[in-house]
Amino acid sequence: MLIQRLSRAVHTSARNNPLLDRVLRVDHAGEVGADMIYAGQLAVLGRTSVGPVIQEMREQEVHHRETFERLIREHRARPTALLPFWNVAGFVLGAGTALLGPEAAMACTVAVEETIGNHYNNQIRDIMEKYPGQFKDLLMTLKKFRDEELEHLDTGLKHDAELAPAYKTLKNFVQVGCKAAIWISERV
Repeated sequence: MLIQRLSRAVHTSARNNPLLDRVLRVDHAGEVGADMIYAGQLAVLGRTSVGPVIQEMREQEVHHRETFERLIREHRARPTALLPFWNVAGFVLGAGTALLGPEAAMACTVAVEETIGNHYNNQIRDIMEKYPGQFKDLLMTLKKFRDEELEHLDTGLKHDAELAPAYKTLKNFVQVGCKAAIWISERV
């Protein structure tokens, strides 16, 4: 009985903490989407010179997704009801930009990863301000994943993202979509 109480105390339930619930839900949704974006890019560009680069980034996203799937279970958070939609939307975005060429796929990567890096920074700040000294493991995970997302951004820039046709327009379009997906996934 005592061990069960201690175990419950160690794993804060997201059901009792709206911020934790929201963070886990939206980050899981985002990592599902990112995994599928790279899957879509690989479906089109997997056998090109950028295929191995995209595969490496996808492998990190798979690890991120699996980590959030575990955290959702551990903390009994509610995943977004829109996961099936994010699976399809992510794949279509990845494949669609890849069909425009490797530079457009990398522009998509830059747009997504810049948005997600900023999103993780906002979450880290929010958690540290509202729950000082708590959620240390989650904060370490968020910081590590943020850094990996920003490495993906750098990779996209190194692979000529800025040479994509209508780069700024494409980047803005993708970022507006990402921000909308974040806002919706936090709530639904």
